[in-house]
Amino acid sequence: MLHYAVVFLVIALVAALFGFGGIASGAVGIAKILFFVFIVIAVITFVIGLIKR
Repeated sequence: MLHYAVVFLVIALVAALFGFGGIASGAVGIAKILFFVFIVIAVITFVIGLIKR
């Protein structure tokens, strides 16, 4: 999932470089959502790992 967030961030940077503002803002929004979902899942996995010990 983190991979997809990075891919969308790169797409946003390339789109911003060429002046496609709408595409860049959409890709940044998707990248932010995927990044935060990844962080939440990572924290939940970490907590479950601590509880199982």
